[in-house]
Amino acid sequence: MTTRDKLNALAANLWWSWNPEAQELFRRLNPDAFEQHASNPRIALANANEDVLGDASFARDVDEVYDAFSTYMKRTPEIEDVPRISYFCMEFGLHESLPLYSGGLGILAGDHAKAASDLGLPFTAVGIFLKEGYFKQSFDDEGMQQHDHPAIDPEKHPLARVTDDAGDPVTVTVHLGESPLHLQAWHLKLGRTDLYLLDSDIDANPEEYRSLTRRLYQGGNLVRLQQEIILGIGGLRLLDAIGTETDVYHLNEGHCAFLTLELLRKQLDSGQPLQSAEEWVRERCVFTTHTPVPAGHDRFKPDVFTEQMTAFREQLGFSEEELLAYGRPDPEDDELPFTMTVLGLRLSRTSNGVSKLNGHVARQQWQEMYPNRPLDEVPIGHITNGIHLPTWTVPHARAFLGQRFGNWLARRHDPEFWQQVEDIPDEDLWRYRSSLRGLLIDYAQKANSQQTLKQPFDLNPDALTIGFARRFATYKRAPLLFSDVDRAAELFADSDRPIQILYAGKAHPEDKGGKRFIQQIVEMTEHPAIEGKLIFLENYNMEIGRMLVSGCDVWLNNPRRPYEASGTSGQKISVHGGLNLSIADGWWPEGYNGSNGWVIGPEATGNLKDPRPEKEQDKQDAEALYTMLEEHVVPTFYQRDEDGYPREWVAMMREAMKTLPHAFSAKRMVADYVNTVYRIPANV
Repeated sequence: MTTRDKLNALAANLWWSWNPEAQELFRRLNPDAFEQHASNPRIALANANEDVLGDASFARDVDEVYDAFSTYMKRTPEIEDVPRISYFCMEFGLHESLPLYSGGLGILAGDHAKAASDLGLPFTAVGIFLKEGYFKQSFDDEGMQQHDHPAIDPEKHPLARVTDDAGDPVTVTVHLGESPLHLQAWHLKLGRTDLYLLDSDIDANPEEYRSLTRRLYQGGNLVRLQQEIILGIGGLRLLDAIGTETDVYHLNEGHCAFLTLELLRKQLDSGQPLQSAEEWVRERCVFTTHTPVPAGHDRFKPDVFTEQMTAFREQLGFSEEELLAYGRPDPEDDELPFTMTVLGLRLSRTSNGVSKLNGHVARQQWQEMYPNRPLDEVPIGHITNGIHLPTWTVPHARAFLGQRFGNWLARRHDPEFWQQVEDIPDEDLWRYRSSLRGLLIDYAQKANSQQTLKQPFDLNPDALTIGFARRFATYKRAPLLFSDVDRAAELFADSDRPIQILYAGKAHPEDKGGKRFIQQIVEMTEHPAIEGKLIFLENYNMEIGRMLVSGCDVWLNNPRRPYEASGTSGQKISVHGGLNLSIADGWWPEGYNGSNGWVIGPEATGNLKDPRPEKEQDKQDAEALYTMLEEHVVPTFYQRDEDGYPREWVAMMREAMKTLPHAFSAKRMVADYVNTVYRIPANV
């Protein structure tokens, strides 16, 4: 193979997205094109500098990376006797150049698929080709979020149309009401994982249907229902059309739960009686629920649901009430809407939340479905989310860890391995932390100069740096730090112990409260005591996320309890020597041990209905946040010995690095799914 052939092969598989050595090859081909197009290898290769391409040393570097890729693709699976898994999710966060995600659910799905590839699992993923993604964020002169939807061109990404042996596009058909909708699909290689993305934007469909798959979570309840028919029913029909055999179907959130009804239809068509058909479906489906927020569970009015499911219901041979019963907590209550989470719970053999606390909360949410069982016997367990460390560990950190530990990624989920952090001198750990902070400040300064949101910039590479980046849903309470402006200003005005904070995140275009929260943060950038020390980085994406989790000393997380299902952004900082400052919600009660970060406010209870009114909870948590910063975080950071090192802070860094990366890795998470969820019971 020529050098260009090898580069084409590398660019065609998103393995490059978690291997910086591969990304660096494409950067060298054309640095400007690579940077201007969200680190897209296809663009860099199409505009390659021929002198670089023909350089002998560059060719040797390509050979080395290609050999590593080939070895990875041929490796023996790390877990044996794994059933064939098909994993359905509405969104996938894979890389900043492919905005097929809005937030944590998509990022988790991407990390899950990558970890499955690392482990060598027989794993296929199914989603939707969101050609116009979520949205590109910018700002007007009043600091109000604006939305743009640039389209993804498949020709400029590692996307291949799914075709048959004759080269013709493979299409499948679903029905919206009684109208047929035709779907094509795109194939994306994610290491050893195959990802298929459904697409309604084809000539065979009427214009009003062609746009159905273009945007994520936009267009109202009817479009949401139609997208979920596409994902669940259309996704399963696509796998059948291309001959993908599956032993276990993993429903990642309720958006894809219609696949259970499609499986049921197929069994009924084969002559199975209803009860046997239902049991067959349950034995092959597993369900993960992610959110304690009521709005996160899709509910459809009975008339809207039955109208859109008309043709499919007739294929099943069900009455309207018989079909609606599958999505009602009480099947006898004719007034209830059809709820996708209920469908997933009812037709899956196992169900789980995404942290220990979230499992407890989910059991409270859905106890009504199991009226004769005590809370602890509601059949919803938990597997705590983890992160794909190769994706989220920045090159500078990888080099540091590699120098200290050799092939650290190979043992990243081994607790004993991380004990070696004890052997790193305080001075070296502090230089590591300070260098990452400096890289973030440089990155933020450049980004700030190029964005639509104009802000004073006075970040200090030696100051305590806090990060807050996530979806701007109101329950995440982004402006909590500024709920008492005078008290916040005192923190920022202390020149002897300076602090600074970087924000990033998007609010759903229809979420007025979330957009107002962003505007409040932007307004605080003009406060005399704070200006220059608060920076909002616009158009939050995976690149910004990596820079923030690597460069910030403290990761702030202050959602209203108990609405944080898991949260994974805080799991990404410990490998970089960062520390969590978080409400006791989601994964943090499992990670916190008293000396590897801080907890804001009271201990976790997991009570779905906090006895305190929201305003009272917000006031108490804000007070706890200020107290923690004033009395613990800031003093610890600036308490230096005679040599200028913050020994207590470094001890907390060391403890976080020893206790968190292995416990909250996606490799551990997926292995847990294999061992406790995916393996098929002997009677199947």
